[in-house]
Amino acid sequence: MKNLYILLFTLVITACGNDKTNDTEVVKTETDSNDITVTKTQFESEKMVFGTLSEFDFSESIKVNGMIDVPPQNKSSVSTFIGGYITKTPLLIGDQVKKGELLVTLQNPEYVEIQQNYLEVAEQLNYLKSEFNRQKTLFDEEITSEKNYLKAESLYKSNLAHYNGLRKKLQMMNISPKRVEQGQISSSINLYAPIEGYVTKVNVSNGSFVSPSDVIMEIVDTDHIHLELSVFEKDIMKVKKGQKIRFKIPEASNETFGAEVHLVGTTINDKNRQVQVHGHVDNEKDNFIVGMFVEAEIISESARKMGLPKEALITLEDGSYVLVLVEEKDNTIYLEKIELNIGRTSEDAVEILNPEDLKNKQILIEGLGMLLSDSE
Repeated sequence: MKNLYILLFTLVITACGNDKTNDTEVVKTETDSNDITVTKTQFESEKMVFGTLSEFDFSESIKVNGMIDVPPQNKSSVSTFIGGYITKTPLLIGDQVKKGELLVTLQNPEYVEIQQNYLEVAEQLNYLKSEFNRQKTLFDEEITSEKNYLKAESLYKSNLAHYNGLRKKLQMMNISPKRVEQGQISSSINLYAPIEGYVTKVNVSNGSFVSPSDVIMEIVDTDHIHLELSVFEKDIMKVKKGQKIRFKIPEASNETFGAEVHLVGTTINDKNRQVQVHGHVDNEKDNFIVGMFVEAEIISESARKMGLPKEALITLEDGSYVLVLVEEKDNTIYLEKIELNIGRTSEDAVEILNPEDLKNKQILIEGLGMLLSDSE
């Protein structure tokens, strides 16, 4: 009897162990299954859509940074040739100005002295010219000596050079020499806008003294906005004129803008080993401001490859998958999970390196939200 009890007890333990093993195998089989079922009601309510592999544009790009800028000829720093005190400055930062519009008025007694000197030289020039012509006539008739003739010629030409120099100086000061010759002497001068654009800097106020080395204000013409990008030495050989550029202004907008490589620098900055690349913006009418920081991608290579929209992917710890249609039966849609080999990516799509596994298959490309939440 003792041996019989021992045998029965051993059989019970063994049977319990087999039940646990079978339960584990069932759970494992369900967990490892790649089959997913969806009812037609769920399919329609989640707005699921089937699609197939298609061609997308995939590109290799070089990530760079830079800024919005304008060409040198579209930017002007206003200064004076002769120092003076500001008596009128009607403009503020942001004001639009036309070429030739009054910017500031300066005053200085030195302006009066220059005009006086010019007027004196102009009056003396008439006498010296007359004397030169008289001595020339006398010399030609052998009435006067060559010495007197050469002296008169020297005085006249020296005074003429002085006259022309002062005349040019007045013109640079925006003072009319003709008005000065008529006796109209002014103690102030005006500075006018050399280009059309917007005032971006004003460094003076009424009463302040400015010297020729001081920048009074800055004007920028924004009609031709461009990109100034910095490309590292290791990438510069991939950059060519005509390549497309995608860029964003991260501090101002999430929108992506387009541009094109126009010029590639030929020298490397010794400090940071970078080369300047100049790009033309596709739409210069966008609301860009000079000096904005940009993050850009220069498209160095582009090709059309087979791919899928990013929304079609299921990303798990062990890889990326898609769901393909197996069959529709009764009110149920049977799906199968297939692993993907991923290549290049774009903003909207991914390249599929194993397209033969998905050939002629219906792929679930929209409405995966419910399935993804269930898998989580």
